[in-house]
Amino acid sequence: MIGRRFFIKSSGLALASFAVTPSFLVRAAMTERAKDHPVLIAVFQRGAVDGISMVVPYGDPNYRPARPQIAIDSPMDLDGFFGLHPALDSLKPIYDEGRLAVVHAAGSPDNTRSHFDAQDYMESGAPGNKNIEDGWLNRYLRVKPDRSATPFRAVAFSPNVPRSLMGPAPVVAMSRIGDFGVRSGAGAFEAMYGGETFEAVHVLEGARPQQYGPENGAQYPASPYGQSLLQIAQLIKAGVGLETAFTEIGGWDTHANQGNDRGQLAGRLQEFGQGLSALYRDLGDRMENVVVITMTEFGRAIRQNGSGGTDHGHAGALLLLGGPIKGGRVYGRWPGLAPDQLHEGRDLSLTTDFRDVFSEVVRQHLGAGDVSRVFPGYTPAVRLGLLP
Repeated sequence: MIGRRFFIKSSGLALASFAVTPSFLVRAAMTERAKDHPVLIAVFQRGAVDGISMVVPYGDPNYRPARPQIAIDSPMDLDGFFGLHPALDSLKPIYDEGRLAVVHAAGSPDNTRSHFDAQDYMESGAPGNKNIEDGWLNRYLRVKPDRSATPFRAVAFSPNVPRSLMGPAPVVAMSRIGDFGVRSGAGAFEAMYGGETFEAVHVLEGARPQQYGPENGAQYPASPYGQSLLQIAQLIKAGVGLETAFTEIGGWDTHANQGNDRGQLAGRLQEFGQGLSALYRDLGDRMENVVVITMTEFGRAIRQNGSGGTDHGHAGALLLLGGPIKGGRVYGRWPGLAPDQLHEGRDLSLTTDFRDVFSEVVRQHLGAGDVSRVFPGYTPAVRLGLLP
């Protein structure tokens, strides 16, 4: 027996907290409106990316002395002070078009250096509070309910529903679109759990998003991360009513052999940037309604360690791209890298709470007025002006 709140996994398919309301699952919801409403794509860089190498403060006189072996020699200039890592060359044209923005010295105000706790706090949207059970994206879905929503309003490309999307609002998680289909044994699944729930499978099959190939010469990385972005683009093109999507990319915990212009970190950044660039190119004019926001649990220490890497830090950098973004600039107040300017004498100090960034996207892009219900107990300190 299952009720309004449940979790199912079957061969790469997961549906979380589905409300079995017939009107919620009708194909009529897949209209032109489903193609034109705002979409938010959240990308989590798990493992704590080094924001100082991703977006290089080469104009700070204390940058290179702190990193004699791993400083970036050839950053791509952004504004005379900051530069992109050369492995992110695929993103530079988007920045130049004014569709990519950076928020530096940003992150969580909590001091934890635990990956698990920091990721949990960022995805719950409540730093330091372990009593919050739902995620900030799921709360958004409840703050702004949509009676005409399709089963694919919120989709995560992951084996399980990620922390950001946990909660009572309906969410679909899948590893691949191809796994979300009617296969042998599906009839027994439908009989067990009910036709209303399983109708979600038929809705997706009817739209046939897997038949949409990349456009405009876009080439996605062959990795799970790259293919998840490709499939998010397919869902957007198919007009199945996607509003929020989530994916992730790991490998950022560079304690040793981090590298500089080349090396371990450069390889991860290249894949990361190529995936975002492919999505941007593939969607073309559809990007006018799409915002991509990246996040990571914390940054890295300013000084390199004895293994040619960086240890867990505090503040880092977030990226936002899409048609609505007022890009072509680096946002946030730079705190400086002098010893007396560092957090606890070792890390980049925080000047922008991640909730200020997320709140602005939720309010200005997705149209949710009451962001205090999305981020409990928090009032945004500043409006950065990332969106009109």
